[in-house]
Amino acid sequence: MNTWITRPETPEDIAAIHEINATAFDTPAEAELVDALRRDPDAWIDGLSLVAQAPDGSLAAHALLTRCHVDGKPALALAPCAVRPAHQRQGAGSAVIRAALEAARTAGESLVLVLGHADYYPKFGFEPASRWGIRAPFEVPDEAMMALVLDTGRPVPSGVIRYAAAFGV
Repeated sequence: MNTWITRPETPEDIAAIHEINATAFDTPAEAELVDALRRDPDAWIDGLSLVAQAPDGSLAAHALLTRCHVDGKPALALAPCAVRPAHQRQGAGSAVIRAALEAARTAGESLVLVLGHADYYPKFGFEPASRWGIRAPFEVPDEAMMALVLDTGRPVPSGVIRYAAAFGV
């Protein structure tokens, strides 16, 4: 198991982040989504796009948190998360997701939503979003739409998620 160094992205990382997302998925759609979100001042939050560096200094993984809303209240969407194929299943994805969630907590954010594998995200504390009456704006299996409450002292909104325009939903 490698020790991953995680940090917020820098302008010099943008091309490598695009490549990570393009190679981690079957299509370039996620890489293009990251680029579109970066251009959207209503979605992009500085410091919440994180990378994991491999021991050689190259970038191995990326996790992005952007602004979304539930019932008009601010929340974050965790998407996409990507790991360069050569580094998959070595902990880089988990490291960068944990770093992103901690950055969100430190920034005073309260709620993170993810649409993902029900056997992966619970290890970070995610639970079915339906527990709080939160639902996606499209049909999705209940166990795949998950929420993580970062600040239990604040009320959790319920309702339909409104994603940034770049998500196209």
